[in-house]
Amino acid sequence: MNTYRPALSNNALPLTHAIDVIDEKGRVQQIEIPGERPLTIYLDKKELVTLMTLGGAPEALTLGYIRNQRLVNDLSEIESIQVDWETDSVAVKTSIPFEVITEKTAKKTVTSGCGQGTMFGDLMTEFDSLVLPLGSNLRQEHIYQLIEKIRTNPSIYKKAGSVHACAVFKNLLSGPELVYFIEDVGRHNAVDAISGLMWLDGLSGGDLIFYTTGRLTSEMVIKGGQMGIPFLLTRSGVTQMGLSLAQQIQMTILARCSGDHFLIYEGAERILLNASQGLQV
Repeated sequence: MNTYRPALSNNALPLTHAIDVIDEKGRVQQIEIPGERPLTIYLDKKELVTLMTLGGAPEALTLGYIRNQRLVNDLSEIESIQVDWETDSVAVKTSIPFEVITEKTAKKTVTSGCGQGTMFGDLMTEFDSLVLPLGSNLRQEHIYQLIEKIRTNPSIYKKAGSVHACAVFKNLLSGPELVYFIEDVGRHNAVDAISGLMWLDGLSGGDLIFYTTGRLTSEMVIKGGQMGIPFLLTRSGVTQMGLSLAQQIQMTILARCSGDHFLIYEGAERILLNASQGLQV
């Protein structure tokens, strides 16, 4: 566990807002809708990107974003993260020389994430050297337990819709144990926030399972690999490039996970199916 933590503001926003709507019979009803605010990240006064977010975990989101973009390599290099909703901005102060920050942010790629994602530098160079821990397995009954825990977990989606969820579970012999559950207007924000929380808590990914309600694109697989998590599960699907990258680092991918149904796209050797069902080819 980490003993060092940067100075963090505590400026989470309300996640939903009540509004009046009119139904098909002309009746006024009050419902909840998710919040959405722009949050511009400044790294040592250099503007990086503006994210659209619920604002439920802005400090963790910022931390995870700069971690997953590999703009900062060690938590001890971050002195503070201060969110200011009056200016819709967050200031990250580091001990990194300014010329290093400038070099790392020189190359920027716009991705096809929810809204427009942004990737700095040549992340693929680092991804090519990733080695995931391969010793763990995932039992079929534990997959069902995980799906059920997600289904019954209190969520903004059930209350207001219009959000994605990401979760991380410990892969225990007794069954999956929920560690983090984050919802945001985009799945990339949710996974970045979880990455930030893992960094703060000093949690490695070797014995973890990652779940998302959104599709597993190349960027999601890259982030999962950077977090060192060997199992990625989704309620949605997988893109061709996402699958190709998962195969490259021997990451186990399960998609269409709903109820008692799932599809193994990669890493079937690490899924322990019930003996009565077996693996049919």
